[in-house]
Amino acid sequence: MKTVLVASSKGGVGKTTIATQLAAQSALAGKRTVLVDADPQHSSIRWAERRAGLDSAVLPVDGTRRNWQKQVPDDAQNVVIDAPAGAMAEHLASFLDMADAVVVPLQPSALDLEATVPFLEALSKHPRVHRGKLPVALVGNRLKPHTNASRQAMEMLESWPYPLVAQLRDSQAYVVLTGLGRSLFDYHSQQVRDHQGDWQPLLKWLKRA
Repeated sequence: MKTVLVASSKGGVGKTTIATQLAAQSALAGKRTVLVDADPQHSSIRWAERRAGLDSAVLPVDGTRRNWQKQVPDDAQNVVIDAPAGAMAEHLASFLDMADAVVVPLQPSALDLEATVPFLEALSKHPRVHRGKLPVALVGNRLKPHTNASRQAMEMLESWPYPLVAQLRDSQAYVVLTGLGRSLFDYHSQQVRDHQGDWQPLLKWLKRA
């Protein structure tokens, strides 16, 4: 079983979008996939419920409940955890203890970047991260590639101690797809394939992690 934790101390960075897209991609690849929603808003659970009728359904688990691990089937192959919004690293210890990789989304604004620094500093003190046993990656999200703000933000991230493994462009498609219980990976039009390409570096990194 491989477990990916999607986490950030900054709300509104697209954490749930990334978690649901990763879960869908895994399920569409034929993996028995579980989506653990540890955020009290339960947006990921509602997404999974809308997807329940598909062959590539994802099993939702309420991660806010005690002993939620017992709800994860023994034959699960991939687990994606949507961490609580705004949670600092010290509040995520139980998730960090079981994760195989951590994905931290950021948006291209000075406020978002500044708000994420304390989170990453706290994350680096977790024993598994500190010893290099738990890989952490940054994902630039909701980017407008042709704007100076996005370019400058991504250049800044490339100097941070954790790798910037993907840059996801801004698109209303994610909002629509989330409402339908779908993902980019459910479709094959040329426009969608262009967006899917943004995800390939992250998927390759997760495969190696």
